[in-house]
Amino acid sequence: MTAPVLLSAAMLLLLLPGSLTEGRSSVPIDVVVENSLENTPPVTFSTHVVYRGILLGALKQLMDSNSNFKFTYTEDPNYGPYLESVNGVAGNDKDHTYWELLVKTQDGKIIRPDVGIGCYIPSANEQIVLKFTKW
Repeated sequence: MTAPVLLSAAMLLLLLPGSLTEGRSSVPIDVVVENSLENTPPVTFSTHVVYRGILLGALKQLMDSNSNFKFTYTEDPNYGPYLESVNGVAGNDKDHTYWELLVKTQDGKIIRPDVGIGCYIPSANEQIVLKFTKW
C-alpha cells in the first residue's frame, strides 16, 4: 500500500462513529441532582465517562440510558456549554436561579470547578452535584 492509501484508511477510522472511544476504559461517577430551593431529597444516578472524557459526554450518555434523567444546555459562543435545565427544572434570570456545578471528590471535599460541563474531566468515583440554587 502506498502512503496516501494508508493515510486515507486512517482518516476513515477517525470518522466512524464510536471509533475514538471504543476500547477505552470508562470511569465510574455518580451524578447527584439536588434542589436547594425545594424540600426534596437529592437523587443519585450512577454512570460512567470515558477515561479523560468530559462531563457533557457523561451527562448525554446518562440521559440516553436512563429515562429518569433529562437535561438541556445552551452553547455560549464565548464560554461554551452550560446547564439550562435538569429533569424539567430550569433556571432563569428573573428568579435569579441556576444550576450550579459542584464536585465531591473521593476524599470528601466539595469543590466548585473553574470550568463547566463542556470542559470538566471527572475522575473515578467522583460525585458530580448538579445543584439548583439562587445567586
